[in-house]
Amino acid sequence: MAALRVRSRSVGPADNIAYLLTCESTGEQLLIDAANEPGRLFDLVGDGGLATIVTTHRHADHWQALAALATKTGARLLAHPLDAAALPVPTDPVHDGDVITVGAVDLEVIHLVGHTPGSIALLYRGDPPQIFTGDSLFPGGVGNTWGDSAAFATLIDDVTAKVFDRLPDETVVWPGHGKPTTLGAERPSLPEWRARGW
Repeated sequence: MAALRVRSRSVGPADNIAYLLTCESTGEQLLIDAANEPGRLFDLVGDGGLATIVTTHRHADHWQALAALATKTGARLLAHPLDAAALPVPTDPVHDGDVITVGAVDLEVIHLVGHTPGSIALLYRGDPPQIFTGDSLFPGGVGNTWGDSAAFATLIDDVTAKVFDRLPDETVVWPGHGKPTTLGAERPSLPEWRARGW
């Protein structure tokens, strides 16, 4: 399997984490969430160019630099169609189970409904697997559903079935805010999360 290099930068007042993924064999690069501070994200991208930008969901703190990076890099822009209308520039649609490539690396799209209707995560099946979860999964719980019990039920069900039930404990979780964790560290808390309702 092709190797993937992961670099990140915290940007903006909400300390969003933007992730730059680089295929080690081809040098092609993909950015997850052009959240803010385009100059700092340009510096992160460097001279390697940017083939693709994926927006994990429609909340504005995750796309403040999207238009600027799109204009400067000419990158292909991807988002789930249920959230795409809220973005400042047109994007191509991706759906659950689609594969996005960065060089020789495959990233699987996982649609996780609840934080927003079109939230997605990206899965790299490396050794260990790595999943970029946007605001759908964090250390200590799933994403905010603002007291909406139906949205919480959908999100916890999706995260359980599509992430925890499919992937091993050593899977690294890269969230949209905060520090990385692993599924093994979070798995024992799933019943507690479900019981508390957030």
